[in-house]
Amino acid sequence: LAKYPEIKTLMGPDPHLKWIVSGMVFMQFLTCYLVKDLSWKWIFFWAYAFGGCINHSLTLAIHDISHNVAFGNKQTKWNRWFAVFANLPIGIPYSASFKKYHIDHHRYLGGDSLDVDIPTDFEGWFFCTPLRKLLWLFLQPLFYSLRPLYVNPKTITQMEIFNAFVQFSIDLIIYCFWGLKPIVYLIAGTILCLGLHPISGHFIAEHYMFLKGYETYSYYGPLNWLTFNVGYHMEHHDFPSIPGCRLPMVKKIAAEYYDNLPQHQSWIRVLWDFVFDDTIGPYSRVKRLYKLPKEN
Repeated sequence: LAKYPEIKTLMGPDPHLKWIVSGMVFMQFLTCYLVKDLSWKWIFFWAYAFGGCINHSLTLAIHDISHNVAFGNKQTKWNRWFAVFANLPIGIPYSASFKKYHIDHHRYLGGDSLDVDIPTDFEGWFFCTPLRKLLWLFLQPLFYSLRPLYVNPKTITQMEIFNAFVQFSIDLIIYCFWGLKPIVYLIAGTILCLGLHPISGHFIAEHYMFLKGYETYSYYGPLNWLTFNVGYHMEHHDFPSIPGCRLPMVKKIAAEYYDNLPQHQSWIRVLWDFVFDDTIGPYSRVKRLYKLPKEN
């Protein structure tokens, strides 16, 4: 910032985010109507090939919204409510809990019992062979949802209750109008595309130590078009208040700070290496201890 103060002008809300997300949400509702009479094999096919990609993209929109980039820091409630709206096609309440834990991920990156992105000791011990690591990738949505309850349980908030009430109400309305298949389409897409899917390579690419001494990595490939530039991950952790659409400008302005850092060329290659490289696994994360001030 001292060298490039113009980076400060990139901070602030993204005026297009709310319209892009709204379009994705309504597209999924339209698709719910279109799939209601399909056979089950096509339900799961389209869930993986299409709907799940949108839902995964929406989880990354929720990631951006958790940093208040939809309406700005002065409209925090609008950001929280809009995240609940973005959550609707995912089928399972998620946005409010994500916000609560994602703050700790930035504040205490790799923190033992604080950053719930860190796999547990059991995960590192058990999922250590190619077949088991492949299973771990498939079950990743399960571990991401249950790990916080074990590692760092927190009191349920009113926003989480509101998130669940709105989510299950919409699920019930969809079921009453169009039956069970659209609900399965939404939830199956979420589970499948947050698991063993090319887009899910970002989960591994972001903070797993593929090279000793380097904890965070960026990816600048085309899948950023579908993921709100989450691949610009080094830039995001440097400037979390800059929306994803402007992160490429950070790299362009301060190129000498990023161009020479290790980076991933392919999320699919990341998944392949994770499974078949014996030196990489759930243990390949930096874990550190933070001394927190004692509460009175």
